[in-house]
Amino acid sequence: MNILPIAVIALVMLFAGYRFYARHIQDIFGIDFKKRTPAHEKYDGIDYVPARNWLVLFGHHFASIAGAAPVVGPIVALSLWGWGPGILWIVLGCIFFGGVHDFSALVISVKMGGVSIAEVAKDAISYKAKLLFSIFVLFALILVVSVFVFLCAGTLVKDARIVIPSLGLVPVALLVGVLLYKTKYSQVKTTILGLVLLVGLIILGRFFPLKLGTIHTWILILLGYAYIASIIPVNILLQPRDYLSAFLLFAGIILGYAGIIVSHPQVKLPAFTSWDSGSGWLWPMLFVIVACGAISGFHSLVASGTTAKQLPDKRYYRRIGYGAMIMEGIVAVMAMLVVIGSFGGMDIFRGVLKAEGPIGVFSKGFGAVTMPFLGGYGELIAVVILNAFIFTTLDTATRISRYIIEELTGLKNRWLSTGLIIVASGWLAWSGKWKTIWPVFGASNQLVAALTLFVITCWLLARGKSIKYMVFPAVFMFITTVAALGFQIWRFLGEREWVLLAVSAILLLLAFYMCWETIGSIRKIKLRRSQ
Repeated sequence: MNILPIAVIALVMLFAGYRFYARHIQDIFGIDFKKRTPAHEKYDGIDYVPARNWLVLFGHHFASIAGAAPVVGPIVALSLWGWGPGILWIVLGCIFFGGVHDFSALVISVKMGGVSIAEVAKDAISYKAKLLFSIFVLFALILVVSVFVFLCAGTLVKDARIVIPSLGLVPVALLVGVLLYKTKYSQVKTTILGLVLLVGLIILGRFFPLKLGTIHTWILILLGYAYIASIIPVNILLQPRDYLSAFLLFAGIILGYAGIIVSHPQVKLPAFTSWDSGSGWLWPMLFVIVACGAISGFHSLVASGTTAKQLPDKRYYRRIGYGAMIMEGIVAVMAMLVVIGSFGGMDIFRGVLKAEGPIGVFSKGFGAVTMPFLGGYGELIAVVILNAFIFTTLDTATRISRYIIEELTGLKNRWLSTGLIIVASGWLAWSGKWKTIWPVFGASNQLVAALTLFVITCWLLARGKSIKYMVFPAVFMFITTVAALGFQIWRFLGEREWVLLAVSAILLLLAFYMCWETIGSIRKIKLRRSQ
């Protein structure tokens, strides 16, 4: 069986979801498109800065929410249950869950002045809900920063070819930022210049691999980068770097699907293996492992964190909020397709996955399908693309963590608040302590998504708007995440992993408490409306 029909069906469904379902969701909110956004009303030249146009902000938002997750999660799920369940969930999840979640978080945040979804919880549910949600989100973000610092450092040590393009992207982005915002130079010419320089860096990196020390050296370098990137004006580095990084992924998507068309790869891996993979049942664990490929709580933090503060015009809600999620689904589908067409059996695939990890598997699959026109550059381009997105998630997560601290404590010194994040994340990365609690991150991330959908439901209900398109995703994600946490608690108990057991139990208690607070809020809203 040829892979191409699978790709066509998935892409048509995702496009239809954006074209029709997203428009229907948009109509629910009753948006006043003429009203100015917080980027204009609260302009401060640091965080509240309107993007040059929608494509610049799309690049930032897409690069921030993507990272390596839409590649890693689907490939791991493929190894456990086959490709069928993963692709089905990616497509349906993006349309009915992830797109709705991301779009709604962005709209509500903008309507409330660009505040985080945790702050929205205060208005929609209760102050206690906001407090617990904020603490939990802050903990999750610090963990994300520490893990991405460690993983990025490991990649830079392992493959010296990506050092020059990874580091060189920073000065190129600074140049692009100055040209776009300081000199008001043509966006088209500036973009072409930035991309030409980026391609030159990739070629330079291949011929001049650069080794710059151990993994701990890179941890320090990356932490320093994250600190600076998170406190300087958002339009000087964050926006242009993410904008250029997004073009990298756009190119990767085009090249990947072009490779599928040109190479005519056949399906070499099974669509379904078994319900019980040995690492958990298909439900609930598939929905936790795929994560960002279909829905992710981290997306709501980006949408209501950095993106809402940069939105230049409300006309772009759907393109950015919903469209970026659809684009991520396209990436996730491509990641699975290039793998199932490049490895001759599950045993070979799982062996490579165990030896080189999901990123290594993806780069080999990408290199194989693009070999006719990229030659030996395919694998390198795949790694450079993913590493650029890890950088993006790193500095975005650090900046969002600063916002959460400022909302939670009232601390307005961005140098100090960012420093607290860097110290905590650096300790976890340097000591390796992140490995102890990382196994529960998938469930905690999806718990954020479920709680965000609860917040959105209460916010809409309080304003007399339809909630039927939010309730089912909220309840499904809540039940699924609770079931996944229950499965993990049982496993950790048998393995005597007491720290993971305690963290999972705390997350479970948080989930039920937030559910109780949500039910209480709904009752109060209905009581007020009946009087």
